[in-house]
Amino acid sequence: MSEQYGDPRLKIFALNSNKPLAEKIAAEVGVKLGKSSVKRFSDGEIQINIEESIRGDDVYLIQSTSSPVNDNLMELLIMIDALRRASAHTINVVMPYYGYARQDRKARSREPITAKLVANMLERAGATRVLALDLHAAQIQGFFDIPVDHLVGAPLLADYFLRNHYDGADTVVVSPDHGGVTRARKLAEFLKAPIAIIDKRRPRPNVAEVMNIVGNVTGKQCIIIDDMIDTAGTITLAAQALKDAGATEVLVAATHAIFSGPAVERLTHSAIEKVVVTDSINLPADKHMDKLDVVSVGPLMGRAIMRIQENRSVTPLFENRFTK
Repeated sequence: MSEQYGDPRLKIFALNSNKPLAEKIAAEVGVKLGKSSVKRFSDGEIQINIEESIRGDDVYLIQSTSSPVNDNLMELLIMIDALRRASAHTINVVMPYYGYARQDRKARSREPITAKLVANMLERAGATRVLALDLHAAQIQGFFDIPVDHLVGAPLLADYFLRNHYDGADTVVVSPDHGGVTRARKLAEFLKAPIAIIDKRRPRPNVAEVMNIVGNVTGKQCIIIDDMIDTAGTITLAAQALKDAGATEVLVAATHAIFSGPAVERLTHSAIEKVVVTDSINLPADKHMDKLDVVSVGPLMGRAIMRIQENRSVTPLFENRFTK
């Protein structure tokens, strides 16, 4: 743990979704995690007890709403309510992974916008600020009427590639679809590399996607960047398309490793040579593989918490110290 943090009003609490990351964040700040317990009644209801006074304190509550999504979300809402009723001065919700973020608009008639519903619930429960990392859609910040600090994982991922597996002039950063071009361009700026885009088309229902690559990848090391890897279907198909187009090596980077369903098996047997993710979601042992490297967001989020507490800008956290 670093030197003890100077403001005794700052308290960090963690729920069950990602205790290892919470420990890293607390160590970066220089505080111990607050004492609390999360138990279950026999029928599955959640019972939370805060085991120390937080009256008048600025509380930072760490919880990724990853799988089991609904349990983790309910834990978070109940804890926010407990903090509010215990007279916390501010309740800052730190969400390394924001569940339901993919339901951010009505794609079809009569669909809910669940990302907005979650924002409403967090506010109604009593959250006064949200600190998030690589939201699936940046406009989710606008779903809140409280301050939202939106960190990005690109500087951390760029640091990794500048230290490892980086071919310099022969590297191309690849967006797996049109929606991810802004994310790919940010990583490409850090690496001083060109970008390519995979254009996916499905000619008709139940016919495999045709992938056209916009940009030159022949003889290049390709780094595919996305915000999350869920079942890994799209990312593995994209990797194979790049290999077929003449790429010498395909690496994949993503902030959130959801790894649901057949993801681990697909990644293990794919053309991808390295998968780089962050620890925004705590991965159990059975979801690790030889080609996986994990970069911690603990120091980044710890520094963000200190800057928020001290009313300082978080802008420096968007920069990459190895590109200067």
